[in-house]
Order: sequence, then structure tokens, then C-alpha cells
Amino acid sequence: MALQEELDVQGNWLFRYRSLLPLIVLFVGIGAQCLAVHTSGVLFTIVFPYWEVYEYLCLTISLVGTFVRVYTVGHTPAGTSGRNTVGQVADSLNTTGIYSVVRHPLYLGNFLMWLGIALLTCNISFITGFVFVYWIYYERIMYAEEQFLRRKFGSLYMDWSAQTPAFIPRIGRFRPSSLPFSWK
Repeated sequence: MALQEELDVQGNWLFRYRSLLPLIVLFVGIGAQCLAVHTSGVLFTIVFPYWEVYEYLCLTISLVGTFVRVYTVGHTPAGTSGRNTVGQVADSLNTTGIYSVVRHPLYLGNFLMWLGIALLTCNISFITGFVFVYWIYYERIMYAEEQFLRRKFGSLYMDWSAQTPAFIPRIGRFRPSSLPFSWK
């Protein structure tokens, strides 16, 4: 199987089971936290005098991630892949609101939410491992999603994706959402 097809298959499989990884990371993180407290890792030693400020920093990072997710979901049209686990779905291509600055805002929000928690371990090895595993895991899911959107929307998707970064937002390109916010 060619690498493109392999990445697509892996991405679709990971998309289907994407709610399981955070649980695995959580349990590994709890172990890393216990290890950091008992061994007083380098980061913990540096952070300890400023622990309360550091906790607020971690909380802020996680809350920014939560905000990104709430904003994204609140402005997402019906008929998209948000909650289903069977496969990719998209009745329309959303290119306004947060999708005007980043192609994968939900995964960016997830990353920030979990990064804040991972930073609390003060374990540099765990934090580095978390970032690496997150990147590999979601890279494949993003690849599969983009392949689906490319096949479904063709040049409309290609034009939008050529101007919109995949993961690191380009804030200057923001265009207000064409959909009103919905708490549903």
C-alpha cells in the first residue's frame, strides 16, 4: 500500500477511535506526575517557587483551548464530523470564523487543553512525549480529513487550504463566522 493510502487508512481508523487517546495520555500523565513529585525533576525545581503562577499559566492554556473548542463547535454547521465516529461527514465547507485562520481548530483546542494539563506534571520527558504523540496521532487524522474534503470539494477546498494554515493560526486572516453562535 502506498504511503498516501496508508496514512489515509490510519487516519480514518484513528478518527474513529479518537476519544480513547486522551484517556491513555491521562493515565500516563498521572504516572509522570507521581514521578515528578518524587524525583523533583528539573522543571519542577525551577517552577516550585512560582507554583501558583505556574498553575494559573497551565489553567489559562487549557481554558484557551476550551474556548477555541466552544467557539468552533458553536459556529459549526450541521452535517459535519464533529460527534460521529463512523466516518467523515461534511455537507458544506466552513471557511469563516475560526476556520478562516486555521484548518483544524478543534484539534488545536484539544492540544491546548491537554498541554495545560501535561505542563502540570513538570516532567520535561512527559511533556515532550505528549507533544510528539499528539502530533503523530492527529497528523494522521488531519490527513484523512483533508483527503476527504479534497475529494468532496475539489478546487474550493484547495483554494481555501492554500491560504489557511493547518494548525498554527494566522489571526490576521480572521473573517467573522457566517453562522450565528449556537449553544446546541
